Amino acid sequence: MSPSRTCSWLVPLILSILLACTANADHLKVGYYDKTCPDLQQIVHSVMASRVDADQSMAPAVLRLFFHDCFVDGCDGSVLLDGTPFSESEKDATPNANSLRGFDVIDEIKSYAERACPATISCADIRALASRDAVALLGGPTWKVQLGRQDSRGANRTGAEYGLPSTNSTLAELIDLFKQYDLDARDMAALSGAHTIGTARCHHYRNRVCSYNGQGSKYQGCYKGGADIDPSFAELRRQTCQSAYDAPGPFDEQTPMRFDNAYYQDLVARRGLLTSDQALYGCGGLLDHLVEMYSTDGEAFAKDFARAMVKMGKIPPPPEMQVEVRLSCSKINW
Repeated sequence: MSPSRTCSWLVPLILSILLACTANADHLKVGYYDKTCPDLQQIVHSVMASRVDADQSMAPAVLRLFFHDCFVDGCDGSVLLDGTPFSESEKDATPNANSLRGFDVIDEIKSYAERACPATISCADIRALASRDAVALLGGPTWKVQLGRQDSRGANRTGAEYGLPSTNSTLAELIDLFKQYDLDARDMAALSGAHTIGTARCHHYRNRVCSYNGQGSKYQGCYKGGADIDPSFAELRRQTCQSAYDAPGPFDEQTPMRFDNAYYQDLVARRGLLTSDQALYGCGGLLDHLVEMYSTDGEAFAKDFARAMVKMGKIPPPPEMQVEVRLSCSKINW
């Protein structure tokens, strides 16, 4: 083996070892890669634009990866790891299995980034930039992404099982969960607006629009929903469920693939798709005020959403977490 080939093989390995022994510091900043990888943002945008142009549903899928990563041990790219005989994957946790998508998009961006800037760009940072572009490509706001994250060397399937918001979460449960990450009621209300794009499958909203007694009825055992749901909306979504067992329904029935404030208009009309969506509105107080404000002021929502995404993106991994810059987003370096 020639000296040059030896060096090209050793450099990323040595770098990964050094990074794995270094705890994440609070050094996130805009322009973190300006000198080490000046073309990074263009690489991310180019891939995202191509993939979203081919399939708009890829935008909410990539955005969802950001949420499901940051709410489990911080924004460390752990959700991207595949399982091994020695380590379980967060991908296999109940809230993620058979529903998270977009891993191939992150992998594609990573492959281009590695060619341009080897062993430099973390998967966690790629995912953060891709999420920003996912929102902007569907007409939403853009923002300056603070970078400098590193990738975890492990996943937390148990954390993914129990640490993510449930589709049936109550308002109190949602507030407590967001509070754990120093996200306040305004952050929660704004971040929930991510549901202005994308869909959920029937098993996630069936309990909201239906109740079952096992005896059957004109709705095949599906009875009218409660007072927090518009009857015509409940009927519409019941029909969706009956068309196919796990049929998807749009979070935002007005503009399901445009990032706007229609989600909040649906909540005011009691047409929120999930129990955890509608929980934001109807109890009075600050959250009702925010939902009503966002429903009429799209610019206020866009501004608060962008600010809250930056704030959520700062959730750090645990101090004891070993980190590195992964060469492949789906597996650790060694």
